[in-house]
Amino acid sequence: MGRRSKKSKRAFQFGLDLHSGVPVYRQLIDQVRAGMASGTLSVGDQLPTVRQLAVDLAINPNTVLRAYRELELAGLLETQQGTGTFVTEKKVTRDEAERERLMDQLVNDFLARIGAAGFTVEELVFRLREISERRTI
Repeated sequence: MGRRSKKSKRAFQFGLDLHSGVPVYRQLIDQVRAGMASGTLSVGDQLPTVRQLAVDLAINPNTVLRAYRELELAGLLETQQGTGTFVTEKKVTRDEAERERLMDQLVNDFLARIGAAGFTVEELVFRLREISERRTI
């Protein structure tokens, strides 16, 4: 695996929302997953080094390391000593327990962000129903 040399592709950028209530390492994980889902990150793309990303985001390197390790354990990243960390082509399959755990984590993270933004669970449920109904039409 090597660096992508496609000039037309926009470079993937990390960003943090320190007021969201979502832990920083979780934001990094979510951004990599979202980048992969949207095609912004592709197989073979190289991510910044732990040190570089920590400096760029002004966070502790251990936070970046934790996110990268979780993504490696999930089979989404691969770190090659002396070369860097890359997006893998391995497709992850989840058993039912892992799917439930992931759903709980995503819902809890989202509820924390909704609450921090001043919305109630009732407002969220109402909006989700509205959006769901529009999608089925």
